Amino acid sequence: MMRLGLIIAAVLGLFAFGVASGGGPTQNCCTHNKNPHRCQSRRQKLPPKNVIILIADGAGFNHFKAADYYQCGRVPCQVFELFPVRLAMSTYPAGGGYDANVIWSSFDYVANNPTDSAAAATAMATGIKTYNAAIGVDLNGSPVSNLLERAEQLGKATGVITSVPFSHATPAGFVAHNVSRDNYTQIADEMVNKTAADVIMGCGNPAYNNDGKIKASKNYKYVNAAVWAALMSGTAGGDADGDGIPDPWKVVQTRDEFKALASGPTPKRVFGVAPALDTLQEYRSGDVFAPPFQVPLTQTMPALEEMTSAALNVLDEDPNGFFLMIEGGAVDWAAHENRSGRLIEEMIDFNKAVVTVLNWVRKNSNWGQTLVIVTADHETGYLTGPGSGQTPNGPVFNELINNADGNLPGMEWHSSGHTNSLVPFFAKGAGSRLFKKTIDGNDPVRGPYIDSTDIANVIFDLWAQKPAPDCCRKFHHN
Repeated sequence: MMRLGLIIAAVLGLFAFGVASGGGPTQNCCTHNKNPHRCQSRRQKLPPKNVIILIADGAGFNHFKAADYYQCGRVPCQVFELFPVRLAMSTYPAGGGYDANVIWSSFDYVANNPTDSAAAATAMATGIKTYNAAIGVDLNGSPVSNLLERAEQLGKATGVITSVPFSHATPAGFVAHNVSRDNYTQIADEMVNKTAADVIMGCGNPAYNNDGKIKASKNYKYVNAAVWAALMSGTAGGDADGDGIPDPWKVVQTRDEFKALASGPTPKRVFGVAPALDTLQEYRSGDVFAPPFQVPLTQTMPALEEMTSAALNVLDEDPNGFFLMIEGGAVDWAAHENRSGRLIEEMIDFNKAVVTVLNWVRKNSNWGQTLVIVTADHETGYLTGPGSGQTPNGPVFNELINNADGNLPGMEWHSSGHTNSLVPFFAKGAGSRLFKKTIDGNDPVRGPYIDSTDIANVIFDLWAQKPAPDCCRKFHHN
């Protein structure tokens, strides 16, 4: 774990460009170095210009594996599964814990005191453990600075994307501060009118149902009528850049509008709300237990990868870089309902968003400037292979059955809730190796694991370092 004093200093910006322990290179790193390869070998010591965190909400190791089997008939299948940093991650809330010596000796152990998505998002965004339902606040209900706010202090552009309502737990945990995740309209008001975020995208559109159809009356569950009216009139949005002039949001709603944002000039701030109340696809009509994609997708709905392309094109205009959190939120919704087919759909949608990010890095940035993290906030549904469970002779943990690509793997659900199972953690790029220095323990099955709080703590530490001089940056293009 990072030292508390270092975290606080980073959050408050007391030494935003000072050199932390083992800080960035001096001007001599490259100014007097004629060998660019030597300079490039030191790039892991540089603070990342861009940080992109992708979270498959509710996805444990077996959720990722199930999607791999369906997509490729093998593991690993995804490029990110070959990242140089591959670890497990614990996710418990305040007052909880993870005991690697007990986990595999009792089938029910991981069901004890699991985190919810609010506490999990707060941990990943702020570096502290808190109570379930907390949005960006500590155990006393006091606001805690998050990564998005730190990025804003450094002059970076910022954004959050999700496949569920924009004011839901995970995006809210990276932007807002509230004592309860259920205060959706309060959270929405803060996100829209009281933060400096440049991009917010998700569902929660009060005018539409979950099939992309306009409703006779609006549902203001996730955003109140006054905030929605201000968004629609083009007047919502506070003074994001602190110059005393309001910075209203450009609102986009249709799939074509999202796709158009993927290239060319962009507005300063974009509020993208898909034509759906709850989810992009998971809550659409039809047989919810059908095999993947048997029920046609709603074609008027943007995909998570299309939202991602749009957000990247908006945010990368900032010369100081950006911070972006992308959530495959409906993975969790499918897992809660034990909908295996729709789980696969949502995992594939998430995987495509990761590919979009990696293509952006290849074309527009490089691994010396950008840090990409792919992980989950917790496991949902207690997904295992068939025949698993507690027996008189002890617990049985069977593997998923690979039924070849295009077919659902053999899988079994044991819960409709969350568990404390470890989740996968993958990282690549500037500063990613530091996560290997935060390892908390070694699980006998999953191997070395870090904690969810380490995400924020490592990035806070990295952003306290001195940026690379321009002479060094030019050698980092791949």
